[in-house]
Amino acid sequence: MSQDDQSQTRGLQRNRPEDVGALATKVISVLRDRQVVGRDGARQFVLDHLMRAILSRTVFDPALVFDEMRGHRLTHDEIIDLYIPQASCMLGESWVADDIGFADVTVGALRLQALLSEANGQMQIDLSPDDSRLRVLVLLPQGEQHFLGTSVVAAQLRRMGCEVSVSFDESMGCLQARLLEESPNLVMISCARVETLETAAETVQTIRTSSIVQPVIALGGAVLDDAEELKDQTGVDIVTSSAKDAVAFCSKSGTAPTSR
Repeated sequence: MSQDDQSQTRGLQRNRPEDVGALATKVISVLRDRQVVGRDGARQFVLDHLMRAILSRTVFDPALVFDEMRGHRLTHDEIIDLYIPQASCMLGESWVADDIGFADVTVGALRLQALLSEANGQMQIDLSPDDSRLRVLVLLPQGEQHFLGTSVVAAQLRRMGCEVSVSFDESMGCLQARLLEESPNLVMISCARVETLETAAETVQTIRTSSIVQPVIALGGAVLDDAEELKDQTGVDIVTSSAKDAVAFCSKSGTAPTSR
């Protein structure tokens, strides 16, 4: 057999049907893995990519990461409401499992906060003052530190057309001054730990006694998974982690402003 014939035979062997079939199977497997839906509808492949980005030892570019996530055909809402919170949960779970250190959790949370700011900055939202807008105060009581979750809720409310301000770890005196100045229609208190419920109840009392017009007060956060009878324990009007449910309750109660 000539050398050309041998080369041709080897080429045919490399491209025999079983090799093509194996390659096709691998491609299909990779594509299937990319479409696996995990936590609350998040695509696991994208979520894993986000986790690698926030835990990377290299410089984190929130604009680049945001563009990459948008490249996976994700909407602003999906990035803010689904992927950022899920990545935050995965950070906490990895720390509890001792897979990462506290420094990694801190850096990862700050990077998610930067990604959230980037996502908010690229959205076209009318934030001009308007008497017909629902005025909402998103409040993180003293002793709580989950700033990212509170920021996500604030972003959701702004996209719903609300006029939103945020209070992080303010003293009762500062909170009283804020309530008198802003007169919110709705106050959403975020609480992650059972140990902070007493402070949350004191915060509710401060809101009740400091507000000229009584707002609806909602309690949400991770504490909803660990405690019962929270409404009676804290004195709030509604217990929910859903911004939409809180706004709907406010509208039904007649507390929300009406358009002129």
